[in-house]
Amino acid sequence: MALAIASAFAFANIAHAAPAAPTAKAAPVRAENAFLSQEDAAARSARVSNVAYTLEFTLTGNPTFSGVTTASFDLADNAQPLTIDLDKATVKSVSVNGNTVDAKYNNWFVTIAAADLVKGRNTVVIAYERLHSTNGEGLHRMVDPVDGRVYTYSHFEPAAAHQMFAVFDQPDLKATYQVTATAPADWHVVSTTRETRIEDAGKNKRWIFPTTKKLSPYNFSLHAGPYKVWEDKSGKYPMRLFARQSVASQVTPEDWFRYTKNCLEFFDNYFGIPYQFEKYDQLIVPDFLYGAMENAGAITFAEGGFLHKAKMTDAQRQSLASVIMHEMAHQWFGDLVTMQWWNGLWLNESFASFMGTLATAEATEFKDAWQHFYSTGKQAAYAQDQKSNTHPIEVPVPSTANAFDNIDAITYSKGASTLMQLRHLLGAEMFRKGVHNYLVKYSYQNAKLDDFIGSLGQAAGRDLSGWTREWLYEAGVNTIAANFSCANGKVKSFSLQQTAPSKALPTLREQRVQVASFKLEGGKLVPLQTLPVTYKGATTQVAALAGTACPDLVYPNYQDWGFVKVQLDKRSFETARASLANVDDPLLRTMLWQSLWDGVLDGKLALNEFIKTALVNAPLEKDYTLLGDVLGKVNAAKNYLDAMNLQSAWAKETRAALEDMAWNSTLAYNGNDSFQRRWFTTYLGVASTPAALERLAGILAGTTAVDGLTINQDLRWAIIGRLNRYNHPGALALVEQEAARDKSDSGQAAALAATVVRPDPAVKAEWLGTVEDLKTELPFSKIRTAMGSLYPAEQTALAEQTAAARLAKLPAIDKAAGPVYMRSYANTLIPASCTPASVKRLTQAAATMKDLSAGTRRALLDAQQEDQRCVSIKQAMTAPK
Repeated sequence: MALAIASAFAFANIAHAAPAAPTAKAAPVRAENAFLSQEDAAARSARVSNVAYTLEFTLTGNPTFSGVTTASFDLADNAQPLTIDLDKATVKSVSVNGNTVDAKYNNWFVTIAAADLVKGRNTVVIAYERLHSTNGEGLHRMVDPVDGRVYTYSHFEPAAAHQMFAVFDQPDLKATYQVTATAPADWHVVSTTRETRIEDAGKNKRWIFPTTKKLSPYNFSLHAGPYKVWEDKSGKYPMRLFARQSVASQVTPEDWFRYTKNCLEFFDNYFGIPYQFEKYDQLIVPDFLYGAMENAGAITFAEGGFLHKAKMTDAQRQSLASVIMHEMAHQWFGDLVTMQWWNGLWLNESFASFMGTLATAEATEFKDAWQHFYSTGKQAAYAQDQKSNTHPIEVPVPSTANAFDNIDAITYSKGASTLMQLRHLLGAEMFRKGVHNYLVKYSYQNAKLDDFIGSLGQAAGRDLSGWTREWLYEAGVNTIAANFSCANGKVKSFSLQQTAPSKALPTLREQRVQVASFKLEGGKLVPLQTLPVTYKGATTQVAALAGTACPDLVYPNYQDWGFVKVQLDKRSFETARASLANVDDPLLRTMLWQSLWDGVLDGKLALNEFIKTALVNAPLEKDYTLLGDVLGKVNAAKNYLDAMNLQSAWAKETRAALEDMAWNSTLAYNGNDSFQRRWFTTYLGVASTPAALERLAGILAGTTAVDGLTINQDLRWAIIGRLNRYNHPGALALVEQEAARDKSDSGQAAALAATVVRPDPAVKAEWLGTVEDLKTELPFSKIRTAMGSLYPAEQTALAEQTAAARLAKLPAIDKAAGPVYMRSYANTLIPASCTPASVKRLTQAAATMKDLSAGTRRALLDAQQEDQRCVSIKQAMTAPK
């Protein structure tokens, strides 16, 4: 699954791995709640095996649907009752082995009495009705506001299949699925397999699908609606692409099919195992919670990331390619071989992130994919790993309620980074061989971390238990620094110094990196030495560099082999700061920019000094990928200025200077669409002065021209949103006018965001009340949009009006709402205002609110730490505040 994030760490030793499944005799009484514990799941899988589902669905387009689940399975004993998961349904009937029974149903699972079961083969049939979901899980339903058409799609990760049908909803009870679906005649129905036939059923059609191969429930899927369909049969596997009719013009199927075809070939060759699911369908769907989902043979993608009302930029094409690759890697690693329990989800995501980046670099035009990974996913992982509530890559997951507690940049990008450095440690071919052996051995089965590491270790002839303990069961990111002295222009001594993040996280790790040294000659940084080094412990001597020319800059993780924070020595730091434009290697330039930004975050470089450097160097940047990274840091710097509520003359001049830089660069790139749009997007993100807002209003009205730039519908809404955020005269009327022109659901969402973001106390109060009303009938997609728009950084005074009340309500909302809601609420509406008083308020809340759910508590601790960082950055500034 693609988020916008991450990787993982780990515990003190492998003894923390998932406990062995209890025997049937010890099976506990299942807790009466909405979630499945690991203990209950293990007890059930100890009794149940050889599962096969026959599923019948009747879809009408109405808010409800009906279904019949026929579950056949072997039962080791009939000494105790057995539960089958089914969420919030109206159960019509239950039969067991041909006999109608009066089964107990508590709105979360059906309990079959022991007396109704037999040892050996059983068949349970459950008929039910259920509301479609509107929160992106289960079988989601959406009515297109443009044409009234109804679209549905399923999403089951984590453990949400039982929101659509009765099922043993746990990954280690793999099963086959045979599906029949009745739907309106103009609908397409898509599932794991391609339909064998379509029959007339009155005004409807009945779609009959062949039995699937064995899959975990969360990897099965079914999607239905009057989708637009594109087909391509030019490759080894037939490909289809689906999207809503009203957005079909925003899809470029040729790009989708090109990347898909190339990478199916790449993965077939890399894994040495052909793609297993016969056809490759991809669906672009509305209201999706995440970036994409790896349903076997029928992958879903969020419309928000993959619909474009203008020609795609290079960045948008790269994003498309990399997400296609990520989800495709899951077809082998996640679908073919699946984790035993949710504590192993990180390995699925880490491996897909690693393989997705590798495939993007080797099978598409985006050869700088690892540079992009460094500046996006990896930096998110470094940031996450330095937080007070960081966690290992491998962590316990007590129940399905906790399955996504630690799905973050550690799960995705730190895990991917550790796999990359393990590849360097073992060698690329040994790593590939180990992966192949693992996939062959555990095909259509469930596996654990030890199984994967064992396959790699066996292929390389190496014991990886120590590496596993250090990297996967211990949290935190280490720091390395080059420590060297020179005499008479030559290096006298050279060592790498490794430090642990804190006394609480003392682990020092073994890792292979490249150390590179550079000299300034004629204004250019020229390379002197590049040396692979495997370091471990606190100090590693690098004798091979003694006697070489004394460098002006040393970078001890050249070409980004390792997962480690680099602390530049003083001389190298000053060289980097003064010579950014004189570094030819774009990846090294990227890493030096990151060192400067790390200096800001760590309080070693004043924010105003970073902005000064950016104003000089950003307009000179000609590498498109790096420019995106630099401008992201510029926007983050502006966000800190806004959060600090700085109103000094320097602050006002700086805001204007950032606007001028972005505007002038937008004009300068007429004729280069990708660069121009990247700079204009930055202009939109920094525009806040009256002059800049008036210019935006002129662009919207057509009185100010930007040669070469097409102001499409998305940009029109972005401008309107910015004007309303700063209450520009006439901005509210623009929302109404544009909404009348654009009746699409994306237009509705943009209008909502532009309304909620307005600095109007009455608007804030109304929408905060709606967001916190857990019984609202608004679709969750609109609630999530409102959450993200309520309190932008510069609206500190407005946010403070409700800050204390929001924080006080947090425990009650956390207890009443579900994980999907709280993941959005806690990450957007916990109040922080970059003041000592705000830090104190959050610190007190963290000290008292210890019964919050794990995910919400983590969000609270994150907010406290980031608020403290903002205060510290403000205090470190040398410009007038």
